[in-house]
Amino acid sequence: MVWVVIIDETKCTADGLCVEICPVKALEVQENSKKMTKVVSPDDCLGCMACVNTCEHQAITVTEY
Repeated sequence: MVWVVIIDETKCTADGLCVEICPVKALEVQENSKKMTKVVSPDDCLGCMACVNTCEHQAITVTEY
C-alpha cells in the first residue's frame, strides 16, 4: 500500500510531536523562512496514523493511494 501524508501549513505549529511519534521517521521539522513540519520520507509511511492521532491541531491527514 502507498500512503499519502499531507500537512496543512495553515494549521501546523511545528511542535515536533508528530516527528517524535513516527516509527519510521517520515517527518521532520525544518526551518527555512518559517519553522514547519515536512514529509521527508513519504515512501516509508506505514499508514499507522500515529502522527494524525498525536497532532492536536488536526494539521495532518494520511490517506491510502
